[in-house]
Amino acid sequence: MILGLISACALPRVGPNKQEIFAGSVLREGDSFVLTVDDRVNAIAAVAPALGFSAGFLNAGVIGSDTIRPGDTLGLTIFENVDDGLIVPQGANSTLLEEVQVDGDGFIFVPYAGRIRAAGNTPEAIRRIITERLGDQTPDPQVQVRRLAGDGATVSVAGAVNAQGVYPIERPTRTLISMLAAAGGVSINPEIARVKIQRGSHTAEIFYDDLYDSPRNDVALRGGDNIIVNADTRSFTALGATGSQERVPFETKTISAIEAIATVGGLSSLTADPTGVFVFRTEPEAIAEQLVGLDLTGPQRVVYVLDLTQPNGMFTAREFAIRDGDTVYVTEAPFVRFDKTVAAITGSLSATSALTNASGL
Repeated sequence: MILGLISACALPRVGPNKQEIFAGSVLREGDSFVLTVDDRVNAIAAVAPALGFSAGFLNAGVIGSDTIRPGDTLGLTIFENVDDGLIVPQGANSTLLEEVQVDGDGFIFVPYAGRIRAAGNTPEAIRRIITERLGDQTPDPQVQVRRLAGDGATVSVAGAVNAQGVYPIERPTRTLISMLAAAGGVSINPEIARVKIQRGSHTAEIFYDDLYDSPRNDVALRGGDNIIVNADTRSFTALGATGSQERVPFETKTISAIEAIATVGGLSSLTADPTGVFVFRTEPEAIAEQLVGLDLTGPQRVVYVLDLTQPNGMFTAREFAIRDGDTVYVTEAPFVRFDKTVAAITGSLSATSALTNASGL
């Protein structure tokens, strides 16, 4: 009678056992593909969305530090070699035009020289244009052009940096790495830092560490760029017979199944089944088709099986890449359920004996 009661009641456990997971396979009319991880599966499943800069960012040339841009402010000094000058006041040999601002279309206005294209030119090029135009009206004019502080060549740096703010694009800070250095560097673990650039309607993002993998990643900046540094938001969930059951953020750019298990305290030495380590994931259609060799429609539920007792099981798990949103689940060993059953029986018999003794029967 007691055995019947126990078999009729569900014993407490951390989740489904191996048999129940395999029963959910498509091969058994379930709704997920259950795949044993091997080298082939590892090679396909390791594909993950990559971060990086598009060609538009990578191919952008560095802007010269003397290139004038809309919003910049110039200072002009004009010298004339005549007593009655065109611009210079009588009795003086020069006139100073302070704070001539480049308008939104990239032009400045100089008396007697007219409207001049400044944006995209250097101060030297602008000097030559003004000199040429004034030379038709006054003999041998001499012109000096200086670039003053302007608001057209700046970027904003925000997020997890030590000194957020708006910074000018100057000779030492014309590229991304140097600009981040000017902002004091990142204030979080570089391994989980992600750097995003917003340029008009275009956005690109890269891992901070990847900036140093190739010189091309140190992209040239443009006025108006927004640089944002944030911590990586990827995570996985660990459940079952592990040291702890929790949602775990990524602490490195990549993490393997072995590292994921170690992060939550490893397998429970008292309850875990090392042949029953599962990773639950929804795979994109293209990857799922490669895995199962079938024509599929839409994302597919895939359950990856890792057996750590096999000769190469540890190597396979070490090479299996965990992705954002994965659930790592470790089943209980078969003897654990047996022990729970025995404990339930023993506890029930003890309770019956206690009731009998208390009633005096």
